[in-house]
Amino acid sequence: MDRFRRLFTIALLAGTAAGLILFVVHHVAIVPLIDAAEQLEEAAAHAEAAAGHVHEESGWQPEPGFQRIGLTAVTTVLTSIGFASVLLAAMSFGRAAIDGRRGLLWGLAGFTCFALAPALGLAPKPPGAAVGDLDLRQYWWLATVLATAGGLWLAAGRGHAWWLRAAGVAVMVVPHLAGTPPPEGTDAVPPAMLRDFARLSLAASLIFWVSLGGFCGALWRRMPPGGPKMEPPG
Repeated sequence: MDRFRRLFTIALLAGTAAGLILFVVHHVAIVPLIDAAEQLEEAAAHAEAAAGHVHEESGWQPEPGFQRIGLTAVTTVLTSIGFASVLLAAMSFGRAAIDGRRGLLWGLAGFTCFALAPALGLAPKPPGAAVGDLDLRQYWWLATVLATAGGLWLAAGRGHAWWLRAAGVAVMVVPHLAGTPPPEGTDAVPPAMLRDFARLSLAASLIFWVSLGGFCGALWRRMPPGGPKMEPPG
């Protein structure tokens, strides 16, 4: 029970801190691109509507301003806490001591699995960009994350034989050889915006994962398994 309480507390603290960092970076660097892309997307939709093409109405969207910013902050922090739980669970199964330095390495591994490897096939795209079928993209993303995580464990595991390391590299390559769902339609945003969005999104993800891993490792080192001890009264 103490171990679970320790994991939960560290995930809550580290996830909240890293999530707030990601929210600030996202709000400052990426939100302006999203706003500009949405304007281009809306203009393209109006042009197509004027030409007689009918677009399906999208679902509920938060109102611009406080509602949108607040919901983004909450969802970012909650997602970060979830990722912190996954990262801590993986770290706790290892045999090496957990500290800030090892947390940073685990954070880089998380960035590779959840951001870098999927971006090699499906780069982050702003609103108005042509994308493939949603279900197929989600399946491919999940397969890539699992293959990269398993491949890294095989390739970088301490004491693994050379053929296991080679198998790990092969596993990581499989989803990319299978290919990604082709985009449908045309881009309503210029290529330069697509490149900037992908680049800034990956940079934000790197900052997030390094922060998350560092916080997890440092808090694990500082927080004893049994939590703080209370002196009995008297």
